[in-house]
Amino acid sequence: MRLLLAALSLLQSPHRVDRPELRAGLDTLYGGGFPAAAGYFAELARQDSADPAPLIFEASAYIWWAAALENDEYEAARIDSLLDRAIARAVAAPRGAARDFWLATALGYRARQRELHGHSWGAAKDAKAMRDAYAHVLAADSSCADCYLGLAGALARFVAKLVGLGSGNAEQGIRYMRRAAVDGDLARVEAGWVLAAALVREAARAPSTSATLRRAARDEVTQLAERYPGNPVFQRFLRDISPAAP
Repeated sequence: MRLLLAALSLLQSPHRVDRPELRAGLDTLYGGGFPAAAGYFAELARQDSADPAPLIFEASAYIWWAAALENDEYEAARIDSLLDRAIARAVAAPRGAARDFWLATALGYRARQRELHGHSWGAAKDAKAMRDAYAHVLAADSSCADCYLGLAGALARFVAKLVGLGSGNAEQGIRYMRRAAVDGDLARVEAGWVLAAALVREAARAPSTSATLRRAARDEVTQLAERYPGNPVFQRFLRDISPAAP
């Protein structure tokens, strides 16, 4: 009954998901408990064989775990399998904003994985499908702040490309990410992280404003690290950026 009520609330409001069990797992993930988060979401996925969300966040746990290890190959096959299953679950769901939201999120993660492993054509196809699905959600409800991240959980390097950074559209891309970081729901933490990495990317292209952009990036991740001091990815970012920051 609890899962049924959660699903009904999701169908009514895809951008404000009343699912405390997802937030609990995400807090564990962002706190640096990657193995525990992966196991937690795997159990949620077993409890409801139609729900794509736990599979997406289980994949996210392994993606963050790989980032912490600085090993892009870590559990890559498992991540791909989880995302394929999440997409299949989303496609099988009744049409509507909720279905499009989770489909877009899973496609975004898979696009990131495909680009990371050199499959640019597949990544581009998934990215386009992701954008289309998020556009459908925003057409139904423009207040879906999570949608503005573009990828509600992917790591920053590919997101920066998708939103236009480095191609003359950086301002708009950063504006979208900032909105998700401030107003987002499930994507708020990832949006802040993605925004920081995008600011660093843009700083490398804009020497005249580099110091300001890097300072803004450091401030974003400082807030995340204060909330989640056990996350080694945030701590490494701050160590790496500090020597070059004024």
